[in-house]
Amino acid sequence: MRCDLHVHTTASGMCTIPLMDRICRECYNDPRALYERLKRRGMDLVTVTDHDSIDAAEQLRNHPDFFLSEEVTCHSPSGTELHMGVYGIDEAGHVQLRRRRDDLPALVSYLNERKLFFSINHVFSSLTGPRTDSDFSFFEEFFPGMEVLNGQMLETSNRAAAELARRWQKAPVAGSDAHTLYSLGRTFTEVPGTRTIPEFLAGLSAGRGLAHGVSGDYRKLTRAVMEIGWSMVCEKNWTALLAPLFLAVPAITLANTIREYAFEAKWSRQLLSTRPVPEIAALETA
Repeated sequence: MRCDLHVHTTASGMCTIPLMDRICRECYNDPRALYERLKRRGMDLVTVTDHDSIDAAEQLRNHPDFFLSEEVTCHSPSGTELHMGVYGIDEAGHVQLRRRRDDLPALVSYLNERKLFFSINHVFSSLTGPRTDSDFSFFEEFFPGMEVLNGQMLETSNRAAAELARRWQKAPVAGSDAHTLYSLGRTFTEVPGTRTIPEFLAGLSAGRGLAHGVSGDYRKLTRAVMEIGWSMVCEKNWTALLAPLFLAVPAITLANTIREYAFEAKWSRQLLSTRPVPEIAALETA
């Protein structure tokens, strides 16, 4: 069975850019449109991983091939921020995740007690800010899964994550991290031989997941930001007054791409030594 394990909807809330966080959403994907697009792209199962929210479930829970997940924004013992994917939760579990997200050891303990599978997302990305040596030590010891292929992250970052997951023997996870309909289902996880949601999640937890699809790049990021901006204007017509700012988007996304390369280079050198990261067979184009 196939499932895109990292997708967002309007329930992910407002963007995190200062000033824009008052007027622009993180994502404008309608949950029903997201479901239909994923099914058209060949996904056997559908989930959503909104930021600290399960509000999209209300519109999708009637589908027998849907299960609920969440991307939890939490903080490591060192104080840095990270994104954790938690899969196959329910409403009561969501409440518990919110209560514990600022106490990562307590959160991990709860997830293990409930036998919920979870992963560290985009581990070689600066998206959530800086990292420390102790962060990676914590990931190695306590996280059962690692996102090895993210449809918005650079190919070099994904390859480094895949190699780190192999060395640490982490269960692989892959997803598009789509904030627009365009990217949905182009990156996904397959668990062979499964026929139901419980079987899929059990296979995922057992490390039998296979990562398929494409990575991100500068052009893909720029397109996504422009599409989100256009959706903002369609939702709030007065924001068309900000249209001249769109001219700065290519420069902003270029700066972000350079920062991402630098972040990956620093930590892959430290964690993977100087040996080249080998080709990972699981990272194939769908």
